[in-house]
Amino acid sequence: MPLHDGAPAAPRKKSAAPRVAALLVAAALVGGAAGLGGTYAGLNLWGGSSTTAAAGPSAITVNNPDDVNNTSAVAAKVVPSVVTISATGGSSGGTGSGVVLSSDGYVLTNTHVVTLDGQTGNATISVTTSDGKVYKATVVGTDPTYDLAVIKLEGASGLTPIEWADSSKLNVGDNTIAVGAPLDLPNTVTTGIVSALNRSIQVASSAAPSDGSDSQQDQGQGEGESPFRFDFGQGQQQQSASQTIKIAVIQTDAAINPGNSGGALVDSDGKLIGINVAIASAGGSSSGGQSGNIGVGFSIPSDIAKRISTEIIDNGSATHGLLGASVQDAASIQGATTTGAYVAEAQSGGAAASAGLAKGDVITKFNGVPITNSIDLTAQVRALAAGSKAEVTYNRNGQEKTVEVTLGSMPSN
Repeated sequence: MPLHDGAPAAPRKKSAAPRVAALLVAAALVGGAAGLGGTYAGLNLWGGSSTTAAAGPSAITVNNPDDVNNTSAVAAKVVPSVVTISATGGSSGGTGSGVVLSSDGYVLTNTHVVTLDGQTGNATISVTTSDGKVYKATVVGTDPTYDLAVIKLEGASGLTPIEWADSSKLNVGDNTIAVGAPLDLPNTVTTGIVSALNRSIQVASSAAPSDGSDSQQDQGQGEGESPFRFDFGQGQQQQSASQTIKIAVIQTDAAINPGNSGGALVDSDGKLIGINVAIASAGGSSSGGQSGNIGVGFSIPSDIAKRISTEIIDNGSATHGLLGASVQDAASIQGATTTGAYVAEAQSGGAAASAGLAKGDVITKFNGVPITNSIDLTAQVRALAAGSKAEVTYNRNGQEKTVEVTLGSMPSN
């Protein structure tokens, strides 16, 4: 779904609504400072210098086997399928988590974990399993568009693969358990619920695709420099990322902190429902501190993660859908009467135009998922493979219409 910089922009109405103060930050690498400075809302990825490993339990501790609850049982089942990942490149380094996909060592994690958020394409990667074994690992492939990556442990065998759940069947209120290595504390287990579904977030990422197909007009943050920032090592702030990614996520209140990135979010049966990717923070610090969990975390749904990881293992990379339309928030258009994604331009020959979508249409649903703004639409389109068919509901001149769209293919870097 290319969002063209040169697309004709419809007039936007100004809003007096207060800005959300929370900052969405990726729960990624331990060891550096992460802060935005200022009072803007934004998205950020954790990064940092090399960390000192903390001693921790090699397995789930059960002191009273006669009084084991469901969480203990699930943790005992899942912990062997979650690993701690250490990545170093030059003077930078950090740790994250990963999920075991196969007994011979394929592991799923986040792109920003294994690339230090785009700082390096050849990081030295070390993986520690829950029983304390350490392996060297190489990157099989990365998918910066959805911030997922697959690595392969060298000489591994007999590992315990995670069991997949169907994330499309989740309900708000379902129990969740997050497993990973927050703050470099391996085999950490936290609990919560699914607090929201069909959520979409936008993350500034130095590893994001730079083909320009995912550019978007600034809507409400003001002109000039982006408020999204990264801090790496010793509190020295890197330059602002010029690209962003838009991803569909599960929202949970299970405690997720820096270092949980790439780890597992599982259901009450111990099956994978999501890959932990981001947290919300009440604020950032330019003085070198890192903000932690405040009760709002985000995970990439297992259905999306499974599709992308399978493509990476099979082909070395994953594909993503392309709608062929430049869109913006419908609520920002003068005279708007509904939320959604306003089509500012339908590219000739693209999927949107071929299905009959045109300038002025407001997309309100995508495969049944409510679309409240342009980020929602981009995230849902990107979640599907190239060539996928999707049902699009839109509003034209006050009338609701539905059409089937065959998505194009998002260009690769």
